[in-house]
Amino acid sequence: MAVNPSPGPAQGRARPRPIACAPPAPVSAAARIRDRRPRVLVLGDVLLDGWIRGSARRVARDGPVPVVEPSSVEVAPGGAGNAAVALAALGADVEIVCTVGDDPDGRTVRSALAEAGVRTDRCVLDPARATAAKRRIVAGDPPGQPVARYDVVPPGLPGSATIRALADQATAALADAPDAVLVADYGLGALSPAVRRRIARARTRIPLLVVDAHDLAPWAGLEPDAVTPSVEEAAAVLRVDLPEQDRLAWGLEHAEALRTATGAREVLLTLDVDGSVRLPGKDLGGTPARRPAGEHAPPSGACGAGDVFAAAWTAAVASGTSRDQALSLAQTAADVVVTLPGTAVCTAAALTCRLAAGDPGTVLSHRDLLTVLGEHRAAGHRIVFTNGCFDVLHRGHVAYLREAAELGDVLVVALNSDACVTRLKGPTRPVNPLEDRAGVIGALAAVDLVTSFDTDSPVELLDLVRPDVYCKGGDYTPEMLPETPVVERLGGEVRILGYLADHSTSAIVARAAEGAAR
Repeated sequence: MAVNPSPGPAQGRARPRPIACAPPAPVSAAARIRDRRPRVLVLGDVLLDGWIRGSARRVARDGPVPVVEPSSVEVAPGGAGNAAVALAALGADVEIVCTVGDDPDGRTVRSALAEAGVRTDRCVLDPARATAAKRRIVAGDPPGQPVARYDVVPPGLPGSATIRALADQATAALADAPDAVLVADYGLGALSPAVRRRIARARTRIPLLVVDAHDLAPWAGLEPDAVTPSVEEAAAVLRVDLPEQDRLAWGLEHAEALRTATGAREVLLTLDVDGSVRLPGKDLGGTPARRPAGEHAPPSGACGAGDVFAAAWTAAVASGTSRDQALSLAQTAADVVVTLPGTAVCTAAALTCRLAAGDPGTVLSHRDLLTVLGEHRAAGHRIVFTNGCFDVLHRGHVAYLREAAELGDVLVVALNSDACVTRLKGPTRPVNPLEDRAGVIGALAAVDLVTSFDTDSPVELLDLVRPDVYCKGGDYTPEMLPETPVVERLGGEVRILGYLADHSTSAIVARAAEGAAR
C-alpha cells in the first residue's frame, strides 16, 4: 500500500548537491571479463520472449486493428535467461538454475541457452506447468511498432516437488563456489522461500551476491552486495508513490532508506533515459556516482536492458573492475542493447567498440583494436590507417588527418612508441610522451581510434589490421614505402596525401630552441 511521499521542494526540502559522474570504464575492462572468465551462477525465473514481425498494409474488417502479415519470427530467452545469455556474451562462465515446462517453449528456451554457452544441466523440468512466454506482434521494419502482446502466465506457483528440486539444484550449484551469484526474480515462483533459505546457508561463501528483483523486500535478509532496481521498483520497496520530481534527486534523497529496505551494501538505481546512479553504503565509501545514458530509445527498444545492466555490472566486479567503473561499463552495455531490436544482449566485441568510441584518445592494445575493427567491418565500414610520431601537433598534422578521414569510415592512427621516436628522432624526442600524444590526437574529430607500435615500420601492425586504405603524407611515392607491398598483398590501396611545407615538428622544436637561446 502506498503512503504519502516525503515533502516536495515547495515544503523546504534541501536540493541535493551536484553528483559526480562515475569514471569511464577502460576499454580493457571488456577484455578483462573474457580473460578472467568469472564463474557466475544465475538463479531465477526464465521465460520465452518472442517477436512476430511483418508488414501492416490494411485494417481488419472485423475490428479497428491493423492486419500484420508475418514475415519473421524471433525467439530469445527472457528474464533470468536473458541475464544468463548476457553474461555469456560478455565472456563469463555461466550456469543457470531455473524451471521450465516440459513443452515446446521450454525446449526452445533450454536450446537457446545452451547455444549461447549457458550451462543448463541444473534446469528443472515441470511437466505440470507451461513455460512462461511473452510474444509481441510488431508492424513494420525493425524496431517497428508493437501492436499487440500475448502472454503465457503459468497459473499459481510450482508444485512442491519442483520447489524441492529447485532448492536442491541451487544448493549443488552454490557448492561449486561461483565467483558471483546473480538473482533474477520476476515473481514467477522459481525463487521460493526454500531456495532463499538455501542461499542464506551459503551466503558467507558467496563473494558477490547481486539481486535484480521486481520485489526486493524478500531478499533483504540475505544482505545482498548490490541490488539493481528501477525507480518504480525502488518506490515499491519503500511503499511510496512514484517520484514526480527529478528521479536522480529522488534516488539521492532516498539512498539510505533504499539500502535499509533492501539490506544491500549498495543500490544501483536505474533511471531509464537518465542513466543510472550508484548509491553505496559507508563501508564502500558512501559517495554516490551517476552515469548518464548514452542512448535514448522508445520503451519497445529497451526490452532486457535491465537484465543486461545487472549482468554487466556483476561480470565486471567479479573480474576485478572497480565498482564505479563497473557502473559505467554496465550503463554502456545497456546503451548498446537499447539500439537493437527485440530482446538483445551486448557482446564483448560490441562493448569494446562502444567503450573505445567513448574515449578515442585511449591507446588501444592491438587485441582491442582488432576487436573494434571486427565490429566495424561487420557493419561494412571502410578502414583507413596511418601512422607517425605526431609529437607536437601542428596545422599540417590536422590538415593531413582530415584528408585521411575522408577516404573511409574509420580512421586508425598508429603512434610510434616513445622508444621508437627516440630511435628515429634523437635523444631529445619525443617532446610529449605517448599517452599525451594519443590524448591530443584522439581529441580531433577526424580520428576514431589510436594505437601504438614499437618497431621502426608499422609493417607487422598493418598485417594485423588489413586496412582498406593506408595513408602517408609528405613527398613520398608508394614505391618508396616498405609498407606498400604488405598493403597491396592484403588487397588495400596506398594513398599519398598533401604536405604543408614548413609545418613539421622538427621545425617547431628548432624554432623554440632558437627562441630560448636568444
